[in-house]
Amino acid sequence: MDRRNFLKNSGLASTALFVPQFLSRFNNSGFNQNGKNLVIIQWSGGNDGLNTLVPFHNDLYYKNRPSLAIPKNKVLKLTDELGFNPMLAGMKDLYEEGLLTIINNVGYPNPIRSHFRSMDIWHTASDSNQYWQTGWLGRYLDQTKADYSPHKALEIDDALVLALKGKHKSGFAASNPAKLKKAANNNFLQKVAHHHNHDHEENVAYLYKTLIETQSSADYLFNQAKNSTRKGSYPSTSIGKDLATIANLIVKDTNTKIYYINMGGFDTHASQKNRQERLLKQYNDAIKIFVKDLQKNQKLDDTLIMTFSEFGRRVKQNASQGTDHGTANNVYFMGGKLKNPGIFNEAPNLSNLDEGDLIYSVDFRRIYASVLKNWLGVDPENVLLSTFEPLGII
Repeated sequence: MDRRNFLKNSGLASTALFVPQFLSRFNNSGFNQNGKNLVIIQWSGGNDGLNTLVPFHNDLYYKNRPSLAIPKNKVLKLTDELGFNPMLAGMKDLYEEGLLTIINNVGYPNPIRSHFRSMDIWHTASDSNQYWQTGWLGRYLDQTKADYSPHKALEIDDALVLALKGKHKSGFAASNPAKLKKAANNNFLQKVAHHHNHDHEENVAYLYKTLIETQSSADYLFNQAKNSTRKGSYPSTSIGKDLATIANLIVKDTNTKIYYINMGGFDTHASQKNRQERLLKQYNDAIKIFVKDLQKNQKLDDTLIMTFSEFGRRVKQNASQGTDHGTANNVYFMGGKLKNPGIFNEAPNLSNLDEGDLIYSVDFRRIYASVLKNWLGVDPENVLLSTFEPLGII
């Protein structure tokens, strides 16, 4: 049994295990605190891109969505062709201030319409016929210096997303630092940690090392997250609370440099309008405050925010007042150092479809290559395991 299967089959996860504080001396978390921050927000379920960034000047959009399309007089117009859903007024403000870049028609060859499989492809940066066990950010972590700690990359959740899992190094998942810290008092885990004369057993030694790293990261995140001053102005929604936590850590110049949020509920097969608009409003209200908070604290130039979904929806509405799984979609970037703010490329072509679906023109791995090379400062080919030309976005 390999180390990963050992942890998985034992029912123990790194983000639920702790060792006594005295063991933290084995773990060096001295990352350079002057690095750039990357915040990734995942819209799980397949957000409908056409009702998010609306092609209001295209008659085919209204023909395919007679009751679901956003009326022209309600669209928040950005250009002569495209405008935002009326729930995204804050995003429109960011667009007008030059703090937002929108990339259209993002996807990959031979698209998969399964939520789980398509998300795996986005997480790993594999081809659609490849099955990889490591994520693109996890492989980035594998290349970091010897002073690695799991909290270098933090997911605000109870389980770690595949994107943050590397072969040798992975990120850290924590939905509540205070709750995690309290779990350190578990008597059983204290005894396991004290019994450490097992270096000859590879799996047990690996588990012990994981315990040490986890305790150190849990302590660090708890100490950095406490006494947050960013609770009042943020919405009380889940994403509002998550972004308030991240803003607090960024403003405090913590060692955490990559942040990951999962916002679910976008699988809108039926009664889409109210459901999607509610989610978009939650996102809009939280993200504008987050961006302005970072800007006010002079952290926006050092922060890049990316929002994506695993696929878009079909162009034609279905009989249930919703849309079914599609292919290409929009990706959104926010920050103070965008190279080409605004609409980056052409609008979706609704007259040239692949069996009712949009045809991608931008491979999502070109976006990853841009982030890796121009923001994180590493060779994209070493992480993506193939050559993808970066885009001129940052």
